[in-house]
Amino acid sequence: MRLIFTVGIMLATWLALPGHASAQLPQRPVLTLEAATRIADAAQAEAARNGWNVVIAVVDDGGHLVHLRRMDGTQVGSVAVAQEKAKSAIYFRRPTKAFSDAVASGRTAVLRLPGAIPIEGGIPLAQGNQMVGAIGVSGVTSEQDGQIAAAGIKAFSSR
Repeated sequence: MRLIFTVGIMLATWLALPGHASAQLPQRPVLTLEAATRIADAAQAEAARNGWNVVIAVVDDGGHLVHLRRMDGTQVGSVAVAQEKAKSAIYFRRPTKAFSDAVASGRTAVLRLPGAIPIEGGIPLAQGNQMVGAIGVSGVTSEQDGQIAAAGIKAFSSR
């Protein structure tokens, strides 16, 4: 029993040595609820300024919902669409407008990409060169959705 205790102490001491710091996972930025709320607030302000009712979805770097806001009077179908736009933007690390533009120029193969939503309104969120999440907006025209999403991105970038 004493031998097991001694080996346990030695192992714990060895693992605590500074030389093992390189074995730890690297630190990376994460999207917080506070940041997601600030993004949604800015997007909602842009929508309200224009008299548009939309759904705003903010997802983390894995495409998981962090914040969802459905403005009064917005159709229920926009809840799923906003989330899918946000997921598409983070999964492919580009705005969903890129897919929309590709389809418009004849690259219909884009329609076969799993999870690629070829409708403007989804934009990834980056901190430095690290993707941390995305915003998706749905409820008005795709161009208007994109304008609202861009307002959310601007609030995130200017912090």
